[in-house]
Amino acid sequence: MLKQQSNSLKLSNVKRKAVRVGDHELIKIEYFHNSPNFPLVIKPAIKGVDLLTWAKNNRKFLQAELLKYTAILFRGFHVKSIEEFEQIIAAICKEALEYRYRASPRTQVAGRIYTSTDYPADQSIFPHNEHAYSPTFPLKIFFFCQTPPAQGGETPIGNCRQIFANIDTKIREKFIEKKVMYMRNFGDGFGLPWQTVFQSEEKSKVEEYCYQNGIDFEWKDGDKLRTRQVGTAIIKHPITEEMVWFNHATFFHISTLEPKIRNTLLSSFKEEDLPTNTYYGDGSVIEPEVLEHLRQAYQQQMVTFTWEKGDVLMLDNMLAIHARNPFVPPRKILVGMAEPYSPSVAV
Repeated sequence: MLKQQSNSLKLSNVKRKAVRVGDHELIKIEYFHNSPNFPLVIKPAIKGVDLLTWAKNNRKFLQAELLKYTAILFRGFHVKSIEEFEQIIAAICKEALEYRYRASPRTQVAGRIYTSTDYPADQSIFPHNEHAYSPTFPLKIFFFCQTPPAQGGETPIGNCRQIFANIDTKIREKFIEKKVMYMRNFGDGFGLPWQTVFQSEEKSKVEEYCYQNGIDFEWKDGDKLRTRQVGTAIIKHPITEEMVWFNHATFFHISTLEPKIRNTLLSSFKEEDLPTNTYYGDGSVIEPEVLEHLRQAYQQQMVTFTWEKGDVLMLDNMLAIHARNPFVPPRKILVGMAEPYSPSVAV
């Protein structure tokens, strides 16, 4: 996918202030000089602060800070295990979610914790909100650095409030009017098979899910499946009630792929058989200049940091996007999702 054009920022270049929790200064807050409100960095102010215990006791504080800053990086707490990571998610959000209606190849490592992605190390992953194409998506997503990359492998993040402001008003209005259509094909040898995406071997279960969620489906020869799904491009955040650019119109579009991959797919498949592609909701083509404008709106806001062992990153999935840079192995970044949301009111 597209090479990331992020602003690389170092965590050593920060301002600091102590935050009192009860009668003890247990944490300190840091933030970047060049990006003062994104992400918020929380570190222990004294040795021995346990992130799990502290998070459990300060859940409301974290929820409020996340809505304000949209991304929080916990560093220096020496989180060691997958089990501890999943417990931290539960302390803040009750429990992690099962990864369903999939789009990215992931391996389940324990409980409801997965590899962040199994895409090849030499590929970039374009900025996106997790599951923005899905009728139900997580409001929060967590990342845990169990093994830092030998080189590269950053997880660039971006503030969706700024991205929304960067998108031309006329483009936003057109997507509000027309919405977005996602076309996906399964079983052609590229991308995930439908059995993995829908977590079922039974076609009747797939059809039931599609009926329930307004997804048009078509079984093709050779046990292959094509789906078409129309969704909104802009929705309202359930807590802040602000309007958010939240969709996969750019991420799923064939033109967003890296040229080598894009050319291989276009030479191998008809357009209607591509693994993923997007259109306006009425099936009309999204103009190339619109897609390029949207890609730039994302890329201009990306902030990059270097992973350290034990880091935990928490994002409001509607207010912050994430991506991935190519890397030299080893790299083990794990992910957990929480707080499922099915918007009932959308623009």
